[in-house]
Order: sequence, then C-alpha cells, then structure tokens
Amino acid sequence: MIKMTRIDYRLLHGQVAFAWTKNLSANAILIANDNVVNDSFRKQTLNLAKPNDTKLIFKSIDDSIAAIKSGVTDKYNVFIVVENVHDAYRLAKGTPEINKINLGLSAKRDDSKNIAKAVYVTDEEIKELTELENSGIEILVKQAPNDANIEFRSLV
Repeated sequence: MIKMTRIDYRLLHGQVAFAWTKNLSANAILIANDNVVNDSFRKQTLNLAKPNDTKLIFKSIDDSIAAIKSGVTDKYNVFIVVENVHDAYRLAKGTPEINKINLGLSAKRDDSKNIAKAVYVTDEEIKELTELENSGIEILVKQAPNDANIEFRSLV
C-alpha cells in the first residue's frame, strides 16, 4: 500500500527517513529517480540515512510504475520519495494508486518562484501539480509531519 509520495530534492535525509517514515508507519521507502538508480555512490550514501527496520528500494520512474502495477509493493507500507515535481507527475500519471503527494522541499532555480518555506516551483511545475490536483490527487505543502496541512492550490 502506498502511504504517501513526497517531493524532496534531497531525497532521503533525517526528517524523511525517521519523522515521515514513523508517522506513516512505512516499512519500505521507494526512491523513484532515473539518475540515482544508476549511481552506486548516491545509493550507498542514501542507504546510510535509512532506518534499520525499513527496506530501501531504488527504481527508475518507469520501473517504479511497473512495480506498483505488478502488485509487488502491495505487501509493504510504501513511502515514495521523488526528487522533483516532474518525477512526481510522471509517477502519479502512471500509477492510479497515488492519491496524496507531499510537496516538501524543492530547490530554488532561476525560473522558479517561492510559494512556501523551502518550496520553489516553475510555471510548468504549477501546471503539472494543478493537473494532478484537479484529477483528485491531494497535494499538500508540508515539510514535517506535525506541520499544518497547506493545500497547494491555496498558494498559487
């Protein structure tokens, strides 16, 4: 069962690994990213941040979609972490099981604007998130589990 999908440009770090995983009662973290899956150094580094009792899986976006559709993830409480809005968009479009996306941290870029603390989005990302929201996916801007729920649509 997919517990939540989080957008966080840092992928796996203390707050994600421990606070969110515990809050969601997740026993597996899926890092869905086309670059990390082929980068043994990054995978090794991210493995250091995972809780001991949690399975850590690395898959490309397409392989993540295929794994979820196949049912192989059904035996876990899965917390999915993606690096950026576009990856979340691709994953959600290919995976009807995703019904909640947490926009946690997105990096500042030249063409982005700040909509919340540590959350920067481009016009294209706003379109993608709005499309997902309009399709019934809950998009919440929230850094930590105990923070207030802020709907994405209220910020743009």
